[in-house]
Amino acid sequence: QVQLVESGGGSVQAGGSLRLSCRVSTQTYRSNCLGWFRQAAGREREKWAQIYTVAGEEREQVAAIYTGGDFTYVSNSVKGRFTISRNNAENTVYLQMNNLKPEDTATYYCAAERTETECQSYGMGFVMSWGQGTRVAVSS
Repeated sequence: QVQLVESGGGSVQAGGSLRLSCRVSTQTYRSNCLGWFRQAAGREREKWAQIYTVAGEEREQVAAIYTGGDFTYVSNSVKGRFTISRNNAENTVYLQMNNLKPEDTATYYCAAERTETECQSYGMGFVMSWGQGTRVAVSS
């Protein structure tokens, strides 16, 4: 059974930091492309953003990582502030978010490709599974 369980969301002031975690079931984690997306109603779409539409709502890809190698991807909108990393021993992917801005306010979702799929140059190609989401709120 595929499981992606996020944690670490919360409320912070602008300039603060949060670290999101996503614990992934073993078979889904192994040598696979995993990533983070965010969804916020009314958000203006970033130019060149990778967008996934789920139930009529747009989710913007923030970062991706390949658990079987060195590949990582971070979108231009968060580059220099967000970092994606992993702990293979814990089947966990992290999103470290620094210098948070009010426009980072969103629900953040962990995502996975089908099993043993490498990332594309632009991050995730086809999302097979989603986590339940964790809310991040940044106040000015």
